[in-house]
Amino acid sequence: MPELPEVEVVRRGLERWVAHRTVADAEVLHPRAVRRHIAGPDDFAHRLKDHRIGTPSRRGKYLWLPLEDTGQAILAHLGMSGQLLVQPHEAPAEKHLRVRVRFTDDRPTELRFVDQRTFGGLSLHDTTPEGLPDVIAHIARDPLDTLFDDEAFHLALRRKRTTIKRALLDQSLISGVGNIYADEALWRSRLHYERPTATFTRPRTAELLGHVRDVMNAALAVGGTSFDSLYVNVNGESGYFDRSLDAYGREGLPCRRCATPMRRRPWMNRSSYFCPKCQRTPRITP
Repeated sequence: MPELPEVEVVRRGLERWVAHRTVADAEVLHPRAVRRHIAGPDDFAHRLKDHRIGTPSRRGKYLWLPLEDTGQAILAHLGMSGQLLVQPHEAPAEKHLRVRVRFTDDRPTELRFVDQRTFGGLSLHDTTPEGLPDVIAHIARDPLDTLFDDEAFHLALRRKRTTIKRALLDQSLISGVGNIYADEALWRSRLHYERPTATFTRPRTAELLGHVRDVMNAALAVGGTSFDSLYVNVNGESGYFDRSLDAYGREGLPCRRCATPMRRRPWMNRSSYFCPKCQRTPRITP
């Protein structure tokens, strides 16, 4: 599933190509793509018509397009294979095209939602006074947000009494960090994924947050991480950060720091990649 850098790459593309355009019409080609819009496909398409899209926004992994002067926003959930593409009108329809949005201006492009596995989708929601879709108002700020509170995060870690990777993936504590970037930041910090959060000092938390931000900014600079053709930006281009990964996906390869073979362990229906020498298993349990 796309994490913060991948979603931010898509958001920036939408800001360039879709923001401040008025919807002429919307076409839902597969009802599952708007299943979270309870009123159904026809209502979804009708409510978009004639409305102007504001500046696309993001919190963590969540992306939305506000509809100006309505108090509502289109929330996009990309799931495992969702793509928001800006395509020329005459471009052939993609095999898994689910929603098409056309605009009133004379620019020769339209917005398409393509989703092979149909795990993602679009839905329309009321927004809070802060401009967030109400269904994600509980999501914490992400570490690249200028208003992210490092001290509050540290105190929350200490209270949570869990392990550090679980905390990094807890969207009520910090949003946008998924399995890939958690493993990368923990490797850079020399921390084992089962390190108890109760043992974290302020300097240790600050160091970890610094590595989280560094790895996300590095991924952003090269368009995010693409392990297959399913994650692409709005122009259909893949990201290249997978070529720079230090931990994730490197089982059996030498650690880039100490040359010890990297290991993979099953973890919460996922995998954790780590160096057994640089990231030693903690002796203390939470």
